[in-house]
Amino acid sequence: MKTQITVKEVDKKIFQELKAEAIKRKLNVGTALTLAMQNWLSSLRKKKKDLLDLKPSDWGPGTERLSEQIDEVIYGEK
Repeated sequence: MKTQITVKEVDKKIFQELKAEAIKRKLNVGTALTLAMQNWLSSLRKKKKDLLDLKPSDWGPGTERLSEQIDEVIYGEK
């Protein structure tokens, strides 16, 4: 369903850039605005990744000190 709207307080320069990109891509401004709104809403819904959500991995026997060994190679002996 399409709706006609009036939008106030739109940054003129940003709107001109949007309109120019829409024209380059053979889109009308309404379609470009719809795509921009969908993209913005989608980005808000994405779950933010947190390092604390990472789970440890078991790399098998003999790799218990792998992280320390890598550090020794990169940074030198302790």
